Amino acid sequence: MQVVFLNTFEKVTEGHAAQQGQQSIGEYEGVWSVVWTEVSETGSQEQSVWFEGGSWEEMLAAFRHGAAVKMGEGYSPIIDGALDERRASAGSGSTYSMMQCFGEMNSNAALFDALRDWRRSRAVADKKSAYLVATNRILWMISAYVPHTLEELEQIPGWGEAKQANYGEDLLKVTNAFEQPRPFPLDWVAEALDPKLYTQWLYKQKENKYKSQMDRHREKRQLLSAISEGKSLEQLQAELELPRRDLMERIERLDTEGYDMEPLIKLELEQMPEAEQQLVWDALATIGDKYLKPVLFNVYGEESVQGKPLDMLYDRLRLIRLRYRRARPDAV
Repeated sequence: MQVVFLNTFEKVTEGHAAQQGQQSIGEYEGVWSVVWTEVSETGSQEQSVWFEGGSWEEMLAAFRHGAAVKMGEGYSPIIDGALDERRASAGSGSTYSMMQCFGEMNSNAALFDALRDWRRSRAVADKKSAYLVATNRILWMISAYVPHTLEELEQIPGWGEAKQANYGEDLLKVTNAFEQPRPFPLDWVAEALDPKLYTQWLYKQKENKYKSQMDRHREKRQLLSAISEGKSLEQLQAELELPRRDLMERIERLDTEGYDMEPLIKLELEQMPEAEQQLVWDALATIGDKYLKPVLFNVYGEESVQGKPLDMLYDRLRLIRLRYRRARPDAV
């Protein structure tokens, strides 16, 4: 095993003793490893393997995730730059992130529940996903700061002009039923925020970010492996526990990245007559490949699709569209 990177971390304990750890990246015959070595006061060492595999991207995400976890626990690296960004600190943080941090740490549970109920009803009325109305993070901040006017609501990070125009007046009917804990404007947040808690919060955001990257890499590896084994869409969905639409989006992304999806496409289209596939292809060439609903109606007729298995039809259209896009003259 060749060590290609080594960094020492130190943490001062309550007894003012320095506790050490080492984070290393090693490589052997194309296999990468990320190892954390805890060094006790007596000099004994205990190792934890954070990652072992052939993917550079997955290794890097595991390396950064582990560093973020340890830095959140109070460790400081001897060589700075353990993460891909500058080290987090209360002094270097933006007002925006401070407001997010304070909002999450001081949210009003009762108001947050009321806001979620409001969001749910608006999403149903507008026929859109709830997160498009407002994310949980925005609702946490609104429940912590409790704006009572449109001018105050504008100060909530992430609450832009479009949301203000569409939902501002409606949302204030909910918040005005609750007492405002501290006045607006919110220029007091930076002073009220505990620097140590803020630093821990920043590292937690990085930890979550790199954890998501690791999960995406693992899911990608699992999906590619299953496709190479000749598994169907139904089997892939059961194995990855993904909604069908999300699974198809991941397959389309892999195809865009240059991975070979043809074995899966061929398997899924075995039961679809060649003539029917050609009709879809011709419709894509005539109508365009951006939206599939017009293609569906062109091939099967708007009235004829009633009662047909639409999910299956759309899956087939999306798979044929992958072939079509690869075959276009302008395809890279």
